[in-house]
Amino acid sequence: MQFPEVRGSDFGDIVAVGGSLHPDNLIAAYRSGIFPWPIEGWPLTWFCPRERAVLDFKDLHVPRRLARERRRTQLGFTIDADFASVVRACALAERPEQEGTWITRGIYDNYTVLHREGRAHSVEAWESDTLVGGIYGVDAGGAFAGESMFYLRPNASKLALLHLVEHLAARGLAWLDIQVMTPHMHTLGAKLIPRDAFLDRLAAALELKLELFPG
Repeated sequence: MQFPEVRGSDFGDIVAVGGSLHPDNLIAAYRSGIFPWPIEGWPLTWFCPRERAVLDFKDLHVPRRLARERRRTQLGFTIDADFASVVRACALAERPEQEGTWITRGIYDNYTVLHREGRAHSVEAWESDTLVGGIYGVDAGGAFAGESMFYLRPNASKLALLHLVEHLAARGLAWLDIQVMTPHMHTLGAKLIPRDAFLDRLAAALELKLELFPG
């Protein structure tokens, strides 16, 4: 699938319609700063918001209560231990600001393929042997886009996110694409930047060819 050039364009947030969620299309989209967001009753829609939410690690703000919970937590954290379960749990998570979920069966199936190919990854939070939180996203080749989070215990998803940030920072990445701003991410220090500024930093990150998840 050919995606449009959106840099310097007057596109709205939706920049393409149609095509499929084939893994090759997904990677081409992420490398172009575009991501799918299925809308029930519509052909497949692809987004590149005019204002993009990003979290610069240098601006990360960990509230005092969360920092205390991080020191005291008994939860364990893993990377890529149960990607499929994290995606399923994200699909089931209640989100009062949304009707239903955009994580369709097609999203689940094709992102699971990306995971098997080493291009989509998850962080899991465990209480003993029970999965209680997590986050998953896509590695576009040295830049990481967080897709969705869930929690079954207080702060489990937030702590999983902090684990992910530590992991990415240790491998040379300085920021995380969070796509769309949420109140929670704003509290942690995320900000909105213009689309062209996001595309510039994405291109710079891909040039570095960081190996974020060594096999």
